[in-house]
Amino acid sequence: QEFVTVLVRDPRIKKEDSWHSYIDYEIFIHTNSICFTRKTSCVRRRFREFVWLRQRLQSNAVLIQLPELPSKTPFFNMNNPHHVDHRRQGLQEFLEKILQDVLLLSDSRLHLFLQTQLSPEDMEACVSGQTKYSVADAIHSFASLNRRFPIEDEERKKGKNDADSDSESSSSGLGPSDDSISCGCKASPASEES
Repeated sequence: QEFVTVLVRDPRIKKEDSWHSYIDYEIFIHTNSICFTRKTSCVRRRFREFVWLRQRLQSNAVLIQLPELPSKTPFFNMNNPHHVDHRRQGLQEFLEKILQDVLLLSDSRLHLFLQTQLSPEDMEACVSGQTKYSVADAIHSFASLNRRFPIEDEERKKGKNDADSDSESSSSGLGPSDDSISCGCKASPASEES
């Protein structure tokens, strides 16, 4: 049975400059779906990147009614835990619904959004073939810069010689993974669900 677990969690306030701040959220994915290049990944995204994703998915799948994002209210207060958690829940529900649609799962932008830290501009360039790297290369390259998750290590040990395993190869030209760098993600999704 295929599954995709997505968690939107750990909102953090980031300073853009001395006047502007924003909140970004950690997106944790754990899956056994053949649609995904990586079986476990973790990235951070801000609200406006979710808006960009929804617009791109809608333009590519005009006949599908996409779920709504939480409304962008002028009264949103990033120092109010209730406001922040309400938005976090809305973003998680949005992704959960998106990930149930097979047609949307075929969109490369969705995978780059969920499994790399590329900016929207770089995702567009990658999808349209204007980069030296493919979508799969971008996802593997991002993963190799981040520490592997315990769950993924167990799967790798079980299927070490299996051609379908999600193992990395240093012959890809992207180099071996560096386990000393961490994206700061928590590896235990079960304790985070609320």
